[in-house]
Amino acid sequence: MIQWRQGTVRELLPAWDGVLLMTVEVEDLGVVRALAYPDLVGTPEPGDRVLLNVTAQERGLGTGGYAVVVAVPDRPAAWPRRDHDHPGHLVKARYTPLQTMVLGVDDPEGEHHRVLAGADDLGGMPVVAADLHSSLPAVLAGVRQERADARVAYVMTDGGALPSAFSRTCAELRAAGWLQCVVTAGQAYGGDLEAVTVHSALLAAHLVAGADVVVVAQGPGNLGTGTRWGFSGVSAGETLNAAAVLGGSPVASLRVSQADPRPRHRGLSHHSATAYARVLAHPADVPLPLGQTGLPATDECLAAVRSAVAELVLVAPHLRPVDVPVDGLLDALADSPVRLSTMGRDLEEDAASFVAAAAAGRAAARMLGAGPGAPGSTPASP
Repeated sequence: MIQWRQGTVRELLPAWDGVLLMTVEVEDLGVVRALAYPDLVGTPEPGDRVLLNVTAQERGLGTGGYAVVVAVPDRPAAWPRRDHDHPGHLVKARYTPLQTMVLGVDDPEGEHHRVLAGADDLGGMPVVAADLHSSLPAVLAGVRQERADARVAYVMTDGGALPSAFSRTCAELRAAGWLQCVVTAGQAYGGDLEAVTVHSALLAAHLVAGADVVVVAQGPGNLGTGTRWGFSGVSAGETLNAAAVLGGSPVASLRVSQADPRPRHRGLSHHSATAYARVLAHPADVPLPLGQTGLPATDECLAAVRSAVAELVLVAPHLRPVDVPVDGLLDALADSPVRLSTMGRDLEEDAASFVAAAAAGRAAARMLGAGPGAPGSTPASP
């Protein structure tokens, strides 16, 4: 069920590429913050009447707390215009009221179709899968700490937000030069390249974007139910299956936490245990931070994670734990051009979460120049 409201735009707020933020006065809600995607609904201005979807806001859900502009009904000049001669027939967010048509990188009408039509090999390219979108800048910090010249592409899957423009993190990482390309896969849309599946997204990142390393994670706003299988991060295991099938080098970034109040996510999250031990069916490296960060709570958490992974490997022998030194990772994380935040906690509050993700990035960077399937670091010590 969608909760609809209409209101009047009062003020435009600072935003980022692909997004407009504004305050809207709504009769029974007062003044609310709202978000609009110009490519989908047009460009509202102060004084415009707008139609809003306030469903998530009424339920108090996270990930921004915005009402979403659906239409600017009274001013056609604000509506987006589409060139009918523009190629592309991939429909994303299909059969929803806001479905949009894009030119896919694998679309027969596009310039890259010939490259991708028979493509079937990633040539050993490291593919890092992560559960949460908040891991992205941390993985990149680890890559850059090891290989600052590496070209990194991000494949955004459709487990969270569908519009890539919603990710302020992506916009700022692009602006800082940390991220060279965004590929949106499945129902996600708005990336530099659009792909039908994770498989074609990985091939596009390799063959079209020229990426050295690819990070794959859902967009902001993951979904979980507190059950073993009912969480959107299951896709992390599916991503590494795709990477392995295509001849990439799968790297499993662990979701860990030293501060999450939920026991199932403290230490090694049950999400990582399920996605990598049960969903993943091919060999993959599991980077384990090795050494002391100098933060007692963080080091205690990471030691517990090492023990948990050692137990996990007994039932999931396709997982290959590898030791990754933590030297310099905290400094690299502190230099991130975007604010690090996971489940509302920053680097100081949950350093273990970000160090584990950065270790995955460092492991992937260490694979560059190695043969397909070569481990990113030394096998983990017993």
